[in-house]
Amino acid sequence: MDIGIVAFDNACHREQVVALWERVFAYKTARNAPGLVIDKKLAVHDDLFFVAVDGDKVVGSILAGYDGHRGWIYSLAVSPKRRHRGAGSQLLRFAESRLASLGCVKINLQITDGNELVEEFYVAHGYSTEPRISMGKTITSNIG
Repeated sequence: MDIGIVAFDNACHREQVVALWERVFAYKTARNAPGLVIDKKLAVHDDLFFVAVDGDKVVGSILAGYDGHRGWIYSLAVSPKRRHRGAGSQLLRFAESRLASLGCVKINLQITDGNELVEEFYVAHGYSTEPRISMGKTITSNIG
């Protein structure tokens, strides 16, 4: 697969990433609305938002984060038509490399329970399930 991995550019990539996430993730909650997630990520200015492009077409995306101790992988998405051709692996390796260059010593991620195909993908890339309880709290006043 001949794709490039580039930093997300809001002017060039936003519309395509929103459409990709709507198709791939189909989130039903307001806190996961693609436009909101993109705006919140861009406000952090951490340069850890990347897209896979084929020419001017976005075929995948990944968000990463780093808090100075651990890195996180969020929202890895690949167009269904481009799956099983290496784009997801390229995006993941690229984000891992960027996190490592920042001094990150461990990368975490979360997937929804019962998503065996995604779990298999991450296991194939060296990730393992850890005994944890994932908890969350929505701050509705920040959703808009």
